[in-house]
Amino acid sequence: MSEQVLMPNMSGAVNSQYRQKAQDYLEKARFAHEKYLMGKKNTDLQEAIDCYIDAVKYDPSIPETYYRLASLMWEQGQISINSAIEQCQTAVSLSPQSVNAHLYTGYFMQISHDYQSAQNEYQKAIHISGINSGRSRMIMSQSILDKINTVNGNFSDYIRFLYYFLSGSVMLAWDRTTIKMFYKNIASDMSVFSYSTVGKFLEQFKMYKNANNVYKNAIEKTPHREYFYQRMGDLALRNKDVELTAQCYRNVLEENPLNREVLIKLASILQTYFPENTEEAIDCYEKLLEFDIDKAQIYYELGHLYLGKEDKLNSISAFKLAVENDPENPFYNNSLGYAYAKAQLYDDAIEHYQKAISLNPDPEWTSIVCQALGAIYAGEKGNVDAAVSTYQAGIILDPNNYDLYIALGDIYMADYDLDKAIHSYCDAVTLNPEEERGYTKLGVALWEKDYLEEALVAYHKAIEINPNNEYSQNNLGILYLDGLEDAEESLEYFEAAIALNPNYTLAYFNAGRASQKMGFTNDAAHYYQMAIDLNKLTDELDEEDIRTRLHSLFEI
Repeated sequence: MSEQVLMPNMSGAVNSQYRQKAQDYLEKARFAHEKYLMGKKNTDLQEAIDCYIDAVKYDPSIPETYYRLASLMWEQGQISINSAIEQCQTAVSLSPQSVNAHLYTGYFMQISHDYQSAQNEYQKAIHISGINSGRSRMIMSQSILDKINTVNGNFSDYIRFLYYFLSGSVMLAWDRTTIKMFYKNIASDMSVFSYSTVGKFLEQFKMYKNANNVYKNAIEKTPHREYFYQRMGDLALRNKDVELTAQCYRNVLEENPLNREVLIKLASILQTYFPENTEEAIDCYEKLLEFDIDKAQIYYELGHLYLGKEDKLNSISAFKLAVENDPENPFYNNSLGYAYAKAQLYDDAIEHYQKAISLNPDPEWTSIVCQALGAIYAGEKGNVDAAVSTYQAGIILDPNNYDLYIALGDIYMADYDLDKAIHSYCDAVTLNPEEERGYTKLGVALWEKDYLEEALVAYHKAIEINPNNEYSQNNLGILYLDGLEDAEESLEYFEAAIALNPNYTLAYFNAGRASQKMGFTNDAAHYYQMAIDLNKLTDELDEEDIRTRLHSLFEI
């Protein structure tokens, strides 16, 4: 269902035969349209659309066809809101005195939240209608109420709402067009209008429970269940009742599976609040693809849903389709790069990360992409120079990216360029002195450089920031034990690490070494035996070395 915008071709006069055919199709369209409004059957909707299109083909000068088509095609998701406004403006240009053309144009402007323009169109309709402007005034009142609900209107807006609502209610008595319209479906249309107006008014005064009850009654007593379920869903979302929101939107889709607006809303709700409902969200997006609108964005959302399922193949396919539909979108390229990286297709990942970086929509965001690309160069490709260049490029883009300084320091450490590693970690510490990672990594680099006192300061600072990090406690103990040969001080930190993590094999081993050095044979034996027992599970140490140390405790 690709988007269509019908524009008149007035290059030549329409002959009488074509004009008659246009009128015939217009009558068929009106009949199918009316049936759809009464019963909300999609077959009637599609028949009305087809007949209106045929009417335009035979006579493109009939304004009614444009605003009616705009209404139906937008409802079915075949055109965007801007295209609907364009088609209604075409109707206005063909017949500037058409009340309906102005009303429909205003309606779509109102949906796009351009309230001033919408009310200008409604005002024109009121002026043209004169004494028969009851319907136009009621629609104006609804627009003002919608503005109040959406952007918090002022006292003047309330006065204008009451003026147009009350004057419109009175003038409906002699608005023959409206009376004729209501006569055909008075029980339904009048009640729908009343329920809608009362419900919205109650919402504005935060009487949400009462508004909800109004909508429930409307569902039971009118055939427009789709509309009122949607009102209930929107109200529940405003009140953060996401369970009820999702259920109401599901009910809408049972009434009309082609309600594109609700499909988008339900998919978003499911993604945000119900991550376990991945399949349902995927189903919503796959239905949205049938409308052939915003396909790139839909594929992008599908890609993330598949990633959440660890479905690497489908996530790559979805992101590729997003990129194919919008190749210059940096976010789509970044996500495709990430999906390739998850699938260990690193060359493809590099290509799309580089594309995202070159597009650079925002320096801070792009610096994060540089971090991801640099990690692939460093960890998967072993290309230190490329990794360093990429990290440095990210730092230029965002000098406040703490993680990039840490990553750059890690690269230098892996390459045993200690001076540069220390410099990068110091930059990180300067940037964020309340983050422990920089201090722990700086401590290791300083220790490797034999700057023991400086390393000691760094580790103490890390533990001061986070005393619950068992690894920092253990590393500080090693520094005291092996660097400063202070076994008594080191044991305090090994025991702290064990208290934080009773399954920390290395801490038990180091506590055994410290106890042995202090001559506490029984304590050393206990720690070594614990290290042996845990190592059977973790396999992180040389068991033979631990056993040798344990046996040496009892040698004469």
